[in-house]
Amino acid sequence: MTEWTAKIVARLHEMQDIHAVWAFAEHVHAYGDVALTADFGIALTEAFRPGGRQPWPYRCVFDHVLRLVAATPGRAGVVQALRLVRAPEVAGRALDRSTAALLAFQQPPEHLAAAFTGHASEELRACLVHELVLRDVQLSRIPAAEAWATSRHWRYHPLGRLPLTRSDLETDGDRPPAGGDARTRARTRTPQVPHASETTTEAVARSIGTAARNWTEGSNGRVEAREFLLDQPLAEDAIPGALRSLGLHCLAGDGRKGRPALSVTPVHPAYAWRALFGAACSGGAYNSGVQGAYGRLEAWQSLGALAGAEEGAEFADLEGCVRACAWYGFESDAPWFEQVAWDFGLAAVTDDRHRLAVLAATDTD
Repeated sequence: MTEWTAKIVARLHEMQDIHAVWAFAEHVHAYGDVALTADFGIALTEAFRPGGRQPWPYRCVFDHVLRLVAATPGRAGVVQALRLVRAPEVAGRALDRSTAALLAFQQPPEHLAAAFTGHASEELRACLVHELVLRDVQLSRIPAAEAWATSRHWRYHPLGRLPLTRSDLETDGDRPPAGGDARTRARTRTPQVPHASETTTEAVARSIGTAARNWTEGSNGRVEAREFLLDQPLAEDAIPGALRSLGLHCLAGDGRKGRPALSVTPVHPAYAWRALFGAACSGGAYNSGVQGAYGRLEAWQSLGALAGAEEGAEFADLEGCVRACAWYGFESDAPWFEQVAWDFGLAAVTDDRHRLAVLAATDTD
């Protein structure tokens, strides 16, 4: 560690403005020796409090150094980024997830073999595989990654149940709605709304709400996840009336403005996947989500639970249940929704039209 680096590390906890330290890291990096930049990052981690909450300047500068290193083109950038995140003071699943996303975004696939042949955690490797899948990278371009991802030893990892290629439901998220506005069609007559019996359990609610869980755990969000069985098939034009009849908290009025407006639109299941993936991957107002790999997993977990797939079902069976359902997006001006930037409502009706599941989420800054 150079004398200047040692002085900066020693005094960093006293600083209120770290922009000058960022500039120092960039100046070191400009010399072209990525290992020297990584050394600065390692020195920062050695000043962390063991097992305690770190003074914010250390972590903030460390994150900046990691981004500089991970963005350095070539195998050296990958190797040094992996060295940084192995430091015992910072190593962990959350950092593995974010580093995998950084590397997949910044580096050409051929440079990423080092993550599968050198020193990297199994968690980082698993996340990197699915970050690449989400970017439509064929793993055959990285033989070491393909060999690792198809080996037997990691199949029990949570991400191991996901396919190594993208489903078309993961690529068609911008497809237009599957039909017209159910609310508009319902104006021509009063559709019959079947009687509904709620079957929501704690486990069902948890599974349906998986993708938006980080909104409540890491931000100011609210989530409503519920399941109902219907005594008669639910016609599409009865969806708005059915949603109103279920006693959903997200559609309740405030007692002053009367009944809140409700808009219901049939959507393609790819639209539902995209909404869930965005919620899980990017997070809410005050957190950054779980990144792409686990965002993919959590989106499918919520999608499968909404569709009524059995918990732990093989991916092909889960996807089949999702495709068999009719999907709807809904919006409302009910006071439950914050109406800032983080709101969505999804409903799924099984192909026999006797089961309806709902997930609504909202967050605010």
